Amino acid sequence: MSREKLRRAALPPVQENIDKLEKAINEGNFYGAQQMYKSISARYVSAERYSEALDLLESGACLQLKHGQVTCGAELAFLFVDTLVKGKIPYNEDILDRVRKIYEVFPKVPLPSNMSDDEDVREFTEALGAAKTRLEGCSSFIRAAIKWSAEFGASRNGDPQLHAMLAEYIYSESTELNMAKVSYHFVRGNNPKKFASTLVNFMSKCYPDEDDIAIARAVLMYLSMGNLRDANCLMNELKRQVESQELDFPESDLVQFITFLLLTLERDALPLFNMLRVNYKSSIDREPAFNELLDEIAEKFYGVQRRNPLQGMFGDLFKMM
Repeated sequence: MSREKLRRAALPPVQENIDKLEKAINEGNFYGAQQMYKSISARYVSAERYSEALDLLESGACLQLKHGQVTCGAELAFLFVDTLVKGKIPYNEDILDRVRKIYEVFPKVPLPSNMSDDEDVREFTEALGAAKTRLEGCSSFIRAAIKWSAEFGASRNGDPQLHAMLAEYIYSESTELNMAKVSYHFVRGNNPKKFASTLVNFMSKCYPDEDDIAIARAVLMYLSMGNLRDANCLMNELKRQVESQELDFPESDLVQFITFLLLTLERDALPLFNMLRVNYKSSIDREPAFNELLDEIAEKFYGVQRRNPLQGMFGDLFKMM
């Protein structure tokens, strides 16, 4: 028998290890179990028994996260995706469901409010640190899953559902919210209605003059990808939700520009597109990224080539998110 076959035969059925390590977790031996999850899964991977390695890592990630061990759970979740890559496992709905199962166990904990004494401040500081750990762990896991999905069978940008998951988690868990990053993933997702709900929630608590910028950014990002359908869907859903909640929809010049832009892009009307950019220049200039997004839109819808070869850096930066 070859050395490879001996190594394969030496490993027990994975369920034995799953049961043994689950017992260790339930007894509170989180660190010891973590080391065993990593070492045993590595042996399965080395023996090219990828399916069993995935079963073990999925079980471990979910158990650690359910017990509040976010750092451990996130590490095993990342190793789950790493094993998908090593095993060259093709993208499919079954694997996506398993990624979603792990994602859904990542905690979502609201930050405490109403600080009145030193004890509250200490508690808040600890909560900020915990939120940062959750966000970093979940983001690393889902970003890796997006990269795997793009490489092994999903669309070029990665699976849209994974982008939507990441956008939602960033929005719910960020201690310093970056709506540009949230929008980047939502527009690569497949749920403009959920994106609209997130924007309405943001509008209810953001500073003045941030609401229309968030709306414009979202629409322009959709359009820069050539996605007029979801850009219109987002605007319609925003208006519907704002009205149903009896809120005020922003009526700034920037929102007016976006409204006219959506109508213009329904037609072959490059001169009108350029005129809008000139007439609403002061509103567009409120956000430095808007002009580049509009250049991308001109290229997508009207075939206008960019004159500056350095353009596109904004989008490249977002690819690192």
